[in-house]
Amino acid sequence: MHDILKDRILRRLETLPEDRLYQVLDYIEFLESKYAQRQAPSPNVLQRFAEGVEDTLRAGNLSAATVSEAMGFMSKAMGVLSGVAAAGASVANDMVGVARPRQPEAKAETPEPPKPPAAPPKT
Repeated sequence: MHDILKDRILRRLETLPEDRLYQVLDYIEFLESKYAQRQAPSPNVLQRFAEGVEDTLRAGNLSAATVSEAMGFMSKAMGVLSGVAAAGASVANDMVGVARPRQPEAKAETPEPPKPPAAPPKT
């Protein structure tokens, strides 16, 4: 999708209330099931969890405002968890770097001094 089309769609979506946005999402998923030329990228574990919670709340016939508020909290929690995961990965990388044995530095080789001439054999 080119940027102009994406921006145009986003501008239109931003004007709609939450309950209509869920209708748009349902329609997009329907169109995707019928006409998608390729599979959509898989969500990460946190996104999959959040989408499952959202679908469960929607199936419970909760108001769009309630679902939206719950998902806002979920989004904040996901942001915190992502930050914690990134910090953990950074610490792990630092620890691996410290734990690796250091390679000895290459020393510049100095040429050996010439050997004195061998003494003539005694006769």
